[in-house]
Amino acid sequence: MPERFLVITEKPSSARRIAQALDEEGRPASLREGSVQYHVARREGDELLVVSALGHLYALTQVGRGWTYPVYEMKWVPANQVNRTNPRIKAHIKTISTLSRGVDRFVSACDYDQEGSLIGYNALRYAVGERSLTRSRRMLYSTLTNTDLVKAWETMKPTLDYHDIAAGKTRHEADWLFGINLSRALTLAVREASGAKMTLSIGRVQGPTLSFVKERETGIRGFVPIPYWKVYAETVISGEAYPLEYEKKRLEREVHARELAHECRGRDGNVIGVERRSERLLPPPPFNLGDLQREAYRVFKLGPTATLKAAEKLYLGTYISYPRTNSQRLPPTLNLRGILDKLSKHPAYAKHAEELLSRGRLKPRQGSKDDPAHPAIHPTGAKPRRLQENEARTYDLIVKRFLSCLGGPAIREKVKAEVDVNGHSFYLRGSKTMKKGWLDIYAPYVKDKEITLPALEPGMVIPVAKLSTRRNYTKPPQRFNPSSLLRHMENHEIGTKATRTNIIDTLYRRGYIAGRRITMTDLGLCIVETLEEYCPRILSVEMTRELEESLKEIQVSNKNPEAVIEDVKEALKPILAQFKDKEGEIGAAIVEAVTGVHAEEGAV
Repeated sequence: MPERFLVITEKPSSARRIAQALDEEGRPASLREGSVQYHVARREGDELLVVSALGHLYALTQVGRGWTYPVYEMKWVPANQVNRTNPRIKAHIKTISTLSRGVDRFVSACDYDQEGSLIGYNALRYAVGERSLTRSRRMLYSTLTNTDLVKAWETMKPTLDYHDIAAGKTRHEADWLFGINLSRALTLAVREASGAKMTLSIGRVQGPTLSFVKERETGIRGFVPIPYWKVYAETVISGEAYPLEYEKKRLEREVHARELAHECRGRDGNVIGVERRSERLLPPPPFNLGDLQREAYRVFKLGPTATLKAAEKLYLGTYISYPRTNSQRLPPTLNLRGILDKLSKHPAYAKHAEELLSRGRLKPRQGSKDDPAHPAIHPTGAKPRRLQENEARTYDLIVKRFLSCLGGPAIREKVKAEVDVNGHSFYLRGSKTMKKGWLDIYAPYVKDKEITLPALEPGMVIPVAKLSTRRNYTKPPQRFNPSSLLRHMENHEIGTKATRTNIIDTLYRRGYIAGRRITMTDLGLCIVETLEEYCPRILSVEMTRELEESLKEIQVSNKNPEAVIEDVKEALKPILAQFKDKEGEIGAAIVEAVTGVHAEEGAV
């Protein structure tokens, strides 16, 4: 018997794509309910009403009134009641509620991650009502191609993904508890000390991230350079100059450098040994989100937020798979030949796609990281149209990385000749690519560094044409950039693939950090130093990581969400009590830092 479905997606563009893919004729009707567009598709006699949730339609707010802390009781309400800057939210909630009348079944077709699962659940639970949940199903897909969307519809889960929903809901509630309480504590401390209406924020992940930057900043500011001496030498063979590398990377004392120069300058060297070996360079694995963001920064200086924005546009355009993934692996079910066949129609990729298709077996280089929800980022093969510059560059990087992971290894011959100069060892090093393999595919994003040495044999005598020693100084730690800070967060397992870029953006927006080569502002430094003195647990990586582990346990049904939230409240109580006790001192310290910042700005 034909049924009527209400399908809820995360974004308007995905609603349009899903309706088009599922409609039997590929021409769904587009209608409006008030100011909100929705689509009507027909499939095997069923009617599908497809509408967007416009992201999070519901947000957390406190139970009761009063702008104070601690606050432990919260509730979910329409997001426009919390943030009044988006009037469209109310219209979308009303539309979903209206369209739900007379519907037989409901489908959450939001992005398959904790955020998407929670968006669909909240839209059904609150805009439609609890009754909808027992009649709700879940579509799971990693690309917005017709093939994947039809398959996702035909194989949809018979219930919502409640473990993902529980983990996402708990994350939001835990972050809200930390954020609302700690941010209010800071803000009220400043108001109490000076009367200034200045809004400050700190949170569960913001705190440790800011602490990373402070630790690096302290290392840079307190760094004392230490002198050392380095040897620079050169030989000339058949009219060509080649660098001679001294056996020690650095000399700690000037007297040793002078002695070496005296003993070796103007002398001949004797080749006492030549070592040749082949080196096999395996292809890189396909991208996960973090890898893509770092590589885009390396080759384009494109920040993590801009890269994610470009990747999401490509995903919504059906050109790549879902970008918010931790996976560096391509599943065996992925139709690699189908993707390569489509890419072979693109002039920019035809040569390498056709060469790969000519092979009998396609075996991608897999990375160690996996994601149960989505594969590594890969192209769908669909030909992009009218891409913006960042999108075009990001797409090219993703396609070439995908092709490269299917390419063969590169083979390099490494040559190292040891040269004795009056009892001191120097080395001539050379490198020659014997087989380009994946290096040819990934160009220009990887370069072949070749130094071709002449034929060398033991017993050869070569001149030391030049030799000098120079004083250098040790360098301070490198400043973070947005990409390296993102990696540092990943390495310490704080935040998620979906939240890390937002955390970094927030630190910039609050004025705690500045610049592409990240410097900590006086305000940011004061916030961290104040928290270190009065309530250091706010900055604890361990506390944040423990919560991340608890959220993973919820996702596999090994932990109770309510128990995790109670643990968060218990962790906050002593922190906030200590803050209350020292509120005046904390406020005075921050006001002093803020005053100093404004004074410097006025003096410029």
